[in-house]
Amino acid sequence: MLIYGITGTNGKTTVTWVLAEFLKAAYITTVEVNTLKRRFYTGYTTPPLAMLKSIYAEMEEAGAKSCVMEVSSHAIHQNRVGFGTVTEFAGGAFTNISEDHLDYHKTMEEYFRVKLDFARRVAEAGATRAGKRLPYVICLDGEGSQRMFDEVSKLPLDVLPVTVKTPKFDLSNLRLAGDFNRSNVLVAAELAEAAGVAHDEIERMIPMLRPRWGRLEKIDNPAVRADVYVDFAHTPDGLEKVLGAARGFSRGKLWAVFGAGGDRDPMKRPLMGRACAKFADALVVTSDNPRSEKPEAIIAAIVEGVKSVRPGLENVTVRPDRREAIAYALANAGEGDVVLVCGKGHETTQEIAGVKHPFDDREVVSEWH
Repeated sequence: MLIYGITGTNGKTTVTWVLAEFLKAAYITTVEVNTLKRRFYTGYTTPPLAMLKSIYAEMEEAGAKSCVMEVSSHAIHQNRVGFGTVTEFAGGAFTNISEDHLDYHKTMEEYFRVKLDFARRVAEAGATRAGKRLPYVICLDGEGSQRMFDEVSKLPLDVLPVTVKTPKFDLSNLRLAGDFNRSNVLVAAELAEAAGVAHDEIERMIPMLRPRWGRLEKIDNPAVRADVYVDFAHTPDGLEKVLGAARGFSRGKLWAVFGAGGDRDPMKRPLMGRACAKFADALVVTSDNPRSEKPEAIIAAIVEGVKSVRPGLENVTVRPDRREAIAYALANAGEGDVVLVCGKGHETTQEIAGVKHPFDDREVVSEWH
């Protein structure tokens, strides 16, 4: 079974499932695993090694010829995939890098080094295949991508750059909104072609792709005057990209309902507030997964970032209860407005004080009246 790995800060899940569609492959994502025999949720972006072995075995038993998987920075650093023993990659891709997981990696330089190490590991796999250069796609549209391209180009890989500025594939009928999704699809398409899928076949499949798993997923509710979308964006860069995309189809105000996770990288909280204050007209600051932290403390850090853009906090509302925050936005958004509920996407629980409570942004929106 050929295994392809996708790494980066944002876009890994989308690139993984799109590439799996092109390859008709099994996949491992943050949201679900599809072994071609069954689908299930592991609770990990990249599962631990013992679990990964059993997943591979089930995929091969089901007849999978290829597997596409998300490879997190934690998994790279901890060698959770068993490079060269359990997993020998046939190719890989890098989406972008922006501030995230600095509670673990401490510095952006170390975070970058870990992401680059994945390309090195893929190159080593190629060295065991009679010197064959394996494909490695790098998206040039994201933060840090040019530097990554320069570094990976020094490795014995077939480095394939992609950019929305000069798309190699026809995206005119793509139904996934936003330039960031155009970039994601181009990365998947380039790697699929390198893996042997015909160019024409890829272009035939592109219009069939649909939003899923809380990635800029439109949620219909006839009681709401605005258009409502749910998205997983939970980093400053991710928020900027998805809000920029939503701005393109808003005829009125753009609302952002968002928070930040507890027990995770506190340095990005004010940056998230700043990003939303720059791109959205109205902000509703709320809880994400507070975990063991006080929601009010997380929100206060976000608001400090908001103040750097809007000192008077105009059009900023604080509602620590996430259900109340969503309800406030739905009740007050008008015809032609867009409400973007960010941070949790596909997640179906909210963790507060160590307890996971049932909570799905999509259900909360669709059931509001």
